[in-house]
Amino acid sequence: MQALANFYRDLTLKPQGVIVVLAAFLPIIAIVAMGPAVPAMIQHFANDPDARAKVPAMIGAPGLAMALIAPFAGLLVDRYGRRSLLLLCTALYGVFGAAPLFLNDLDHIYYSRLLLGVSEAGILTVVNTLIGDYWDDKGRKNWLFLQGLLGPFLAGFVALIVGFATTVQWNGVFLVYLVAFPIWAAMFVWLFEPKKAADKGVTIAARPDGPKTPFPLISLVQVATVTLFCSMLYYVFIINGALVFREVGVTEPQNYAAIIFIPQFFILAGAALFKLLSDRSHAVQLGTFLSLMGLGLAGMGLAHTPAIMAAALIVQQTAAGMAVPSLINWTQTKFDYHHRGTGMGIWTASFFLGQSQSPRIVHMIDASAGSMQGAFLIAGCVALGGAVLAIVTSLAARPQVVRA
Repeated sequence: MQALANFYRDLTLKPQGVIVVLAAFLPIIAIVAMGPAVPAMIQHFANDPDARAKVPAMIGAPGLAMALIAPFAGLLVDRYGRRSLLLLCTALYGVFGAAPLFLNDLDHIYYSRLLLGVSEAGILTVVNTLIGDYWDDKGRKNWLFLQGLLGPFLAGFVALIVGFATTVQWNGVFLVYLVAFPIWAAMFVWLFEPKKAADKGVTIAARPDGPKTPFPLISLVQVATVTLFCSMLYYVFIINGALVFREVGVTEPQNYAAIIFIPQFFILAGAALFKLLSDRSHAVQLGTFLSLMGLGLAGMGLAHTPAIMAAALIVQQTAAGMAVPSLINWTQTKFDYHHRGTGMGIWTASFFLGQSQSPRIVHMIDASAGSMQGAFLIAGCVALGGAVLAIVTSLAARPQVVRA
């Protein structure tokens, strides 16, 4: 209890931290909320011969828009400020997210989902930028840790609400997007532009009045490459999990859901592991994530029974809990205040580009290897190769001890 009390005491800017954590979850709702509604939507639009293709495409539309728009959102953040863009994008999120409540055409719903993705690109870019602006290294890690802990619970709560809303009405799922408006009100009251922190008597990590440095192009390339690589590995199981379990005899959806129920909670263990490793180098953090991801994916690729595959999934889910906080924390160190928005925009674009390209690459490997387990095994080996590279980088970065 004392450790918990100390952790709470160390948290700074608590209202702002809670708002940032909740706002960062808004883009996740676009994926989590839609899954349970797919059958109801396909049934409602049964007269459309392309409904089975259009509905899944509609779910992925926001991610596509985010990958395309986020770099431009980052430029706007650095040029015009954080708060006003976040308020605008959060309001548009509520409008476009709830728009299908009044639409009855799949094409129109698809367009509204693309516009939702545009607003999400702004939200995620600004929120991740503010994490670097408001808090120093310790504070940033604390709030990223809390974000990792709360994510699974918020996702479960949303799924519960969505499941109920969908039974009432086919488009009831879109009511969940209205949560943006109370979050917008909290932003309006408590969030402040970093440049005005001194006027409010608040101390933050960013130095908006500091000299503007040249744009770190090498850092940008590093962030884009590493994030894209890690994102594609991160989504291997999320998108193809049910398919790989089929190859060990788990074919019924309810059985699959029952088997993965407990392993999914190990995302929390991953968030805790990120916290434990927070004082180690970023190469160690990313290397640990990639090692666990590689072992988990390769283990599922080699499994012969559902029990062994579930055990490997525990390792993979622990890695998944480390992924986002480790990547964001590392990216924050690559850009100062004047370039942080652009940097986080590239991070957001790279992460969601990985989301869109991961299933394509896994499908090609599946076709070549002859099974989804073969694809998982190859993906696991690739992740382990990335872990070795991260560890070598960490060792190379150690200061050399000169003996007299």
